[in-house]
Amino acid sequence: MRIQLLYFEGCPNWQLADARLREALDTVASAAKVERVLISTPEEAQAWAFRGSPSVLIDGRDPFADERDPIGLSCRLYRTAVAVEGSPTVEQLVKVLSRG
Repeated sequence: MRIQLLYFEGCPNWQLADARLREALDTVASAAKVERVLISTPEEAQAWAFRGSPSVLIDGRDPFADERDPIGLSCRLYRTAVAVEGSPTVEQLVKVLSRG
């Protein structure tokens, strides 16, 4: 399984997403490594279909993406069971990692 964490430097939530992603990987007992991908320009955002920071790709697919979400250098929000947060929860990540 290939896992990539896409982010831009000014995002206040990418480190939280990184920590939660690592915890989720431990939970599912995966040895997969997380590749961090810094998105720096609008052109890179277009090339990666970057729907905001942080974004998680599993085997090249963003399991949280909605086609209506804009592509660009922006912060991304995730609906969780409790509130809207700047990162998927560990539980949400475990769920998508278990499918992959």
